[in-house]
Amino acid sequence: MNVRARFVAIIVVLAVLLGAAGSYVGIQYFGTTSNENSDQTANADQDAENFADLSEDEQKEFIEGLSGGADIEKVEQAFSVIQENSLIEADENQLIEGAIEGMLDTLDDPYSTYMDKETMEEFDQSIESSFQGIGAEVSMVNEKVTVVAPIKGSPAEEAGLKPNDQILEVDGESVEGLDLYDAVSKIRGEKGSEVVLTIERPGSSDPLTVELVRDDIPLETVYTDTKEIDGKKAGVIEITSFSEKTSTEFEEALKELEGEGIEGLVIDVRGNPGGLFTDVQEILEQFITDDQPYVQVEDSQGEKSEYYSELKERKDYPITVLQDEGSASASEILAGAMNEAGGYDVVGTKSFGKGTVQQTIPMGDGSTIKLTLYKWLTPEGNWIHEEGVEPTVEVEQPEYFYTNPVEIEETLKFDDNKEQVENVQVMLEGLGYEPGRTDGYFSEATEAAVSKFQAEEGLSQTGEVDEETGGKLQELIVEEVRSGENDRQMDKALEVLFN
Repeated sequence: MNVRARFVAIIVVLAVLLGAAGSYVGIQYFGTTSNENSDQTANADQDAENFADLSEDEQKEFIEGLSGGADIEKVEQAFSVIQENSLIEADENQLIEGAIEGMLDTLDDPYSTYMDKETMEEFDQSIESSFQGIGAEVSMVNEKVTVVAPIKGSPAEEAGLKPNDQILEVDGESVEGLDLYDAVSKIRGEKGSEVVLTIERPGSSDPLTVELVRDDIPLETVYTDTKEIDGKKAGVIEITSFSEKTSTEFEEALKELEGEGIEGLVIDVRGNPGGLFTDVQEILEQFITDDQPYVQVEDSQGEKSEYYSELKERKDYPITVLQDEGSASASEILAGAMNEAGGYDVVGTKSFGKGTVQQTIPMGDGSTIKLTLYKWLTPEGNWIHEEGVEPTVEVEQPEYFYTNPVEIEETLKFDDNKEQVENVQVMLEGLGYEPGRTDGYFSEATEAAVSKFQAEEGLSQTGEVDEETGGKLQELIVEEVRSGENDRQMDKALEVLFN
């Protein structure tokens, strides 16, 4: 048996991931730190490079040193017993991969996973210019595939998927018991192909069915805008994820806005599921001065590394950060640092809450282990894992921003009293109609509002909500949300900016 296969616990320090679902291939370890831990990392890298040159006995000794003297022979014995005696034919590669997956499963950590060669190839696509799928960042939460955030402009966003939606089925097949990457492989697919997701949404008593058409998902990550408020000009930079080019794109966008004479800046990381640590690091170094760390990293032994910029003077204009429940990991690093180290306000709702750091560990045959090795802490040493970053100014969006896809199994009509009616009433109210109430009872006022909506949209004027009327309601609500015209969080961020 090959020594590389036998001793699968080799820890090779190569790459860092901060995405909530690990959708981004990592790059070299954190970089320059304020203490001697960087030297320890360099030594580990050197050890890893020299490993292949060692004899089998030396490799075994090296690995046993890393494992603290664990009884590796027991694993080898189990492998031999199964391979030589099992009535069921045992494939060597399957046994090895099963052993790796089993070890990772015992960690009870949704972010530590094993990816075979095929899965790793799909994983790699996430740092290319685009990939094909539905465009949603997902994670494993309480053993359920959970949406962290839909990607801007993706089929997932257009279909109304929301943070914390839990995916129960893909095309009618349950994903229960699958690991994250097996579930993701079922969701992804070629452009133009259809997929039906059954989801469980917090606050909704019945599962929802969402139909999507897969598409190309471009990885544009930085968008800019300017807004006027009280005669002052504010720049807005939206960051949808942190990938390899994000920090460069951000720097260019900021220079362009500053050249236009902005008097304040809003950094919008709502719905941003995270990404590469190095990119959020490079962005923070443009705002946080060198007198305090912008983030801390703690290893399994409790040793902490602090990360500092070389910036001497802060920007001469005010800044606010926008976040929501879909802001995770690297987004939370940014929000936490800007608040605690920069003193800037964070506007919106509480963030997702991912405070761990993963590293990819190549296994030599195209497969990879992604293992949680560190926790990251805010500048003041707070660990936000499963807690999230609290906004300094809490603002909810209008109620219709949180409505569900309209599912019509039976036409909704006068005197009905059910959850679907409440959902429709909130939509009608958000579009400027007056349903009279939003408690789920289909009243005469609701009937009149539906009839008026149908008349203005050229639909059959029945006063009842059938599949066509429900679909049109949903379409217009999505357009309304994406228009940003009633974006209370953005309005408050601008208000806070100049106060």
